[in-house]
Amino acid sequence: MAVIEAPERKHVPVRRNYATHPMIIYWEMTQACGLACRHCRADAMTDPNPLELSLTESKNLLRQFTEFGDPLPHLILTGGDPLRRRGLFELIGYANDLGLKTSITPAATALLTADALSALKEDGIQSLGLSLDGSTAQKHEAVRGIAGCYDLTLRAARLAAELNLPIQVNTLVSEETADDLPAIFELLKSLQVMRWSLFFLIGVGRGRILRPVTPARGEAIMNWVYDISDAARFAIKTTEAPSYRRIALERMRRDGMSAAEICATSVFQGFGIRDGHGIMFISSTGDIYPSGFLPLKLGNVRTDSIAAAYRGAPTFRSLHDPSEFKGKCGICEYRRICGGSRARAFAETGDALGSDPFCPYQAAGGTITA
Repeated sequence: MAVIEAPERKHVPVRRNYATHPMIIYWEMTQACGLACRHCRADAMTDPNPLELSLTESKNLLRQFTEFGDPLPHLILTGGDPLRRRGLFELIGYANDLGLKTSITPAATALLTADALSALKEDGIQSLGLSLDGSTAQKHEAVRGIAGCYDLTLRAARLAAELNLPIQVNTLVSEETADDLPAIFELLKSLQVMRWSLFFLIGVGRGRILRPVTPARGEAIMNWVYDISDAARFAIKTTEAPSYRRIALERMRRDGMSAAEICATSVFQGFGIRDGHGIMFISSTGDIYPSGFLPLKLGNVRTDSIAAAYRGAPTFRSLHDPSEFKGKCGICEYRRICGGSRARAFAETGDALGSDPFCPYQAAGGTITA
């Protein structure tokens, strides 16, 4: 579904219908992890949850992903620490055999060795996600909770580069980290990075103990992101801050970019994706959620079809349809390309269809071409 007019169809990339085909499925393989991150959504623990999916159940889950049909979703293996999951490499190989493109977000612990990275590459992992929340060891480890994980993160990034394994670096945006973002950006310029993802804090799990940035500061950070994007040697995206799409679109229009040029940008490729629309999440015990930050259980893979839930569960159907959003998000002219953070709306108001309190934009109530 296009949301910006383009003069000729040939200029518009082929796009999936996010109401029927998610772009990304996150699978929390295990809650076991050796870190103690202050903002952990998963409330990670030392040992695996005794109810986590067995190897056989996990393979059944992977087969379920193929029921979406073409185009298949991209699978992100997360946790906890996926390296703590029994049968990890067998499951990666099985996903690869099913034709699933698979990435992984391991924790920066002693398990993340050169041998482990080589095995991930050989078994078909497409890219690696690493978290970096500070430009120095002191700043990063104040968030991650374990001494030494800063050096392990940088070491893993350099080893992955030697293997030509693409890297996405994930950085928390909160009051505790915001001042350090420019220094983190400078550090990343010295590494071989595919993408930098800025995650704007949602108060779930242990994340409730940190402080989100204010809406005004968030707007300033997102304008800064747009300013540095051209100079960056890697893509930059925001997570749980879809209002960046509004800012980017307004800036691109002011810069005189044509519709065709806008459609070719990496920002445009994410227009419309939000919690439960283009994204879904499977917990370590098989529970189905719209995203990892929107804790509304909508079934379990042991008894329910994830494709049927994504396409037909009432909550998913509402998340697919921005006309059902409430407050200013429901009348905003950017509701189809942005839609607000559904997770933040739920965390703040208890209503996943409510307004995103992080966005200060006052909606004009108009529409854009669909």
